[in-house]
Amino acid sequence: MTEATQRVSENGVSIWLDDLSRTRIESGNLQELIANDNVVGVTTNPSIFQKALSQVGPYDAQLKELGKVDVETAIRELTTTDVRNATDIFRQVAEDSDFVNGRVSIEVDPRLAHETEATEKQAVELWEKVNRPNAMIKIPATLEGLPAITETLAKGISVNVTLIFSLERYEQVIDAYIAGMAKAAENGHDLSKMASVASFFVSRVDTAVDKLLEAIGTPEAKEMEGKAAVANARLAYELFQNKFANDPRWPALAAKGAKVQRPLWASTGTKNPAYSDTKYVDELVAADVVNTMPEKTLMALADHGDGKVTITEGSFAEAHDTMNVLAEMGIDFKEVTDTLEADGVAAFIKSWDTVIADVQSAIDRVNA
Repeated sequence: MTEATQRVSENGVSIWLDDLSRTRIESGNLQELIANDNVVGVTTNPSIFQKALSQVGPYDAQLKELGKVDVETAIRELTTTDVRNATDIFRQVAEDSDFVNGRVSIEVDPRLAHETEATEKQAVELWEKVNRPNAMIKIPATLEGLPAITETLAKGISVNVTLIFSLERYEQVIDAYIAGMAKAAENGHDLSKMASVASFFVSRVDTAVDKLLEAIGTPEAKEMEGKAAVANARLAYELFQNKFANDPRWPALAAKGAKVQRPLWASTGTKNPAYSDTKYVDELVAADVVNTMPEKTLMALADHGDGKVTITEGSFAEAHDTMNVLAEMGIDFKEVTDTLEADGVAAFIKSWDTVIADVQSAIDRVNA
């Protein structure tokens, strides 16, 4: 293990890779990352599958075997096969961690982000199709997604809640999780084998807020660039700690084996070259969190990351101060996060449309 990834892990961060492809699985690269870089899970999303499925070659054999199926069926078969194979690679990690880690996430069709019942239905279909206890179904934290999260958990299905940007929405996500676990207990499911993470997006917040600060143009505004995302995430961690420590519903569920829904730092690749390429890892180290990172960020962490604990009691006060200063400068943070959620859903739908086109072309090519 590299020194930095080991230190991050020892300080409570589960390192998950934000990428998956047939090539990565079949080449042995995924096993290498587990063995050498403390990787203990994988997340996928429509953009990741768009990149993977655009490759000519790796999926041809399965497409030939499937024949001239409709494109939606083909996509479902290709993606669930990759996730199933990845969960098998992580199975020992899952068992060794009592199913806290070793998780591989697959997302519901992003076009269903505002359709509660359709999301619930597809979550069950994906869970049954992958058919592995260490899978996780990703559901976006839209208003319509919240009840789907509860009902999916109620069926004993582990959930990765994605596209969280605001503290307000994050608290609603935790409430949806606790309600779902209570229903799962009522339905007789083993809570100890279930898990959930709340994917709180980070770097995109700085991208959005920095543009607003540049438009303000004052030296004081310049001084605040690159501070919003980390402050927002640290306040999310404060909320996580307070909610599970004080919610009266939680102790009874914990007694039945339920695990806290861990915050997961997503969108942790640095988009601004002026910032450290490990900024959204090194500044968000704390116990009981996940950081899912693209391979480029993982390799930067392994090479020169710090990995020391950086979310402390003192950091909460600083984060509150940061958000207050931004508000005084006229930054409407709710408007920022509402826009980021809408843009996130739209971006995933655009990627999914490309997946459909690419897979249809591959179907036509292998069956020509």
